[in-house]
Amino acid sequence: MTNQALVEIFLNHCAVERGLSKNTIAAYRRDLDKFLLFLEGQNLTISQATTMQISEFNGFLRQSQLSESSIARHIVAVRSLYAFLSKDQGIENVAKDVNPPKIPKRLPKALSIGDIELMIAAYGEDLAGIRNRALIETLYATGARVTEIIQLNIGDISRTEGDTVTVKVRGKGGKERLVPMGKFAQHALDQYLTRARPSMARSSQSDALFINEKQGSRLTRQSAWQIVMKAAEKAGIERDISPHALRHSFATHLLDGGADIRVVQELLGHSSVTTTQIYTLVTIDKLRESYASAHPRSR
Repeated sequence: MTNQALVEIFLNHCAVERGLSKNTIAAYRRDLDKFLLFLEGQNLTISQATTMQISEFNGFLRQSQLSESSIARHIVAVRSLYAFLSKDQGIENVAKDVNPPKIPKRLPKALSIGDIELMIAAYGEDLAGIRNRALIETLYATGARVTEIIQLNIGDISRTEGDTVTVKVRGKGGKERLVPMGKFAQHALDQYLTRARPSMARSSQSDALFINEKQGSRLTRQSAWQIVMKAAEKAGIERDISPHALRHSFATHLLDGGADIRVVQELLGHSSVTTTQIYTLVTIDKLRESYASAHPRSR
């Protein structure tokens, strides 16, 4: 079987059995085409290549002056190809010990409190504006992922003693966590539930918390993204802002305020504190900046 035929079998597996997107399949194809050209230059088939050739392909990519992330993506594609072919075609997995380069961690870009306030204030008093403010307030108040927020039902919002509001968030793997909600978000949510949502709902049976103002159906992930991006645009924030920026800001601001990292881990729904620790790098950078600007003998 030719190299190209083996790649096509793998790509078909990715599309049909793994359900990967068209963009992911296209990226795999481009990266593996480059690998096939490399093998062709050495008169080798996929089954003839050894671990040494996979390592040489890594070096070939570096000579092409690709970024570390691009090199890593190519190596991951080759590793995935061989992992599949070893099971499907009995070809030895010679790529399993060749690791992609480690990509330096990118620090999350947190918004300032002022920027968040401008985003919240960006919408008017119409039904959609009231809902949009409540959505942004809830994203920032809970630090939840946008998918977790749009999946919320009215029953997931509860009041405890002292009129404290908590949100039951369903995270990855169906794991549930309870997150408290501050007064500003509570007020915005109450305004939405009393003034806007009843007029948007097309059926009393709908239990989705955030709904579309025209159809009355559950708000989509894409619509939530658009609401956040439009708020950022209205607020005059020039860089691209996604709902995840509010999650980053939630974690960063909590740690800046002295919250324990284990508490932030629980609120974010991270299974490991290692994932949460990236936010401590952000706050340490701020400490360094403050020290450098304030200490008389810092320079």
